Amino acid sequence: MQHTQNTSIRLPFFIIALASLLVSPVNSVIAKSNDKVMFDDFNYKTLSDAEKNGWVARTQVGHPGIKNATWWDEGISFHVDQSDANNSVMRLTSKTDGSAENTRHTQICHQRKYLEGTYAARLYFNDEPDFGPDGDGIVETFYTISPLEAPMDKNYSEMDFEYLANGGWGVKGNVLFSTSWETFQLEPWTPVNAHDTYKKSLQGWNTVVLQVFNDTIKYYINGHLFSEHGSDVYPEVAMSMNFNLWFIPEAVLNSTEPRQYHQEVDWVYFNADSALSHKQVEQAVASLRKQQVKQQDTVPHWQPKLDSYCGL
Repeated sequence: MQHTQNTSIRLPFFIIALASLLVSPVNSVIAKSNDKVMFDDFNYKTLSDAEKNGWVARTQVGHPGIKNATWWDEGISFHVDQSDANNSVMRLTSKTDGSAENTRHTQICHQRKYLEGTYAARLYFNDEPDFGPDGDGIVETFYTISPLEAPMDKNYSEMDFEYLANGGWGVKGNVLFSTSWETFQLEPWTPVNAHDTYKKSLQGWNTVVLQVFNDTIKYYINGHLFSEHGSDVYPEVAMSMNFNLWFIPEAVLNSTEPRQYHQEVDWVYFNADSALSHKQVEQAVASLRKQQVKQQDTVPHWQPKLDSYCGL
């Protein structure tokens, strides 16, 4: 082998350049400049500031959660990141004493214009309440959703990351649910979906990635693919992007003592054109932050433009 002649230096430069592109790792690819992207770093002071960029806090009473409880916009706030004084986060705070009258659920959504693409968010999940007794069925989320036009409507679309810090829905202990919906009806409760679970405490910061392309939905938690769903539950209509925090009615503690939970969101990212991995999303977000981009939205509105949707 020591006698084999190295002839690569004699090849034309353009051939060498082409060869290097062909063998370049896929992971080096980041979002292209003309991709349709929505990014928000949640660098706000007030909810009014966020509303200027298309966010809507839910105030409509209704499903899910404790029946007749209040969905309150006061539960949406913005704070300095406790682990990084140079960073800001959005906080969702919900509380209950077991009664509908004193329960406050929290939800915030972005415009209904998202369908296929890569969705991602960096979330802080809490396993324990800020105060009060622990043990309520609490749901901490990032998800996409469309209105249900009629019971069992086949054009309904929804995809969920739902973290149950105290378990629920037939599962004990910490569990993350991935759920892709074909449709449902509330009464009598009739769900049509595909779902999987990831059973592990996620206390602290986590990055979730959702890839929605070619009739396949892939759910990732911290770079790990834990769920994959197919064409039977693939979304058909435009959705809003949402975060919410609510209590499972049948899993509320038998206690009248007040208790409060919160989750936080560092950033949210969507790319309509590219199927990005966990690493590629982090690279894209780091690049935007390096450019001092606090918010960017080049995702066009649906035609005709759809109303913002933050309820069910």
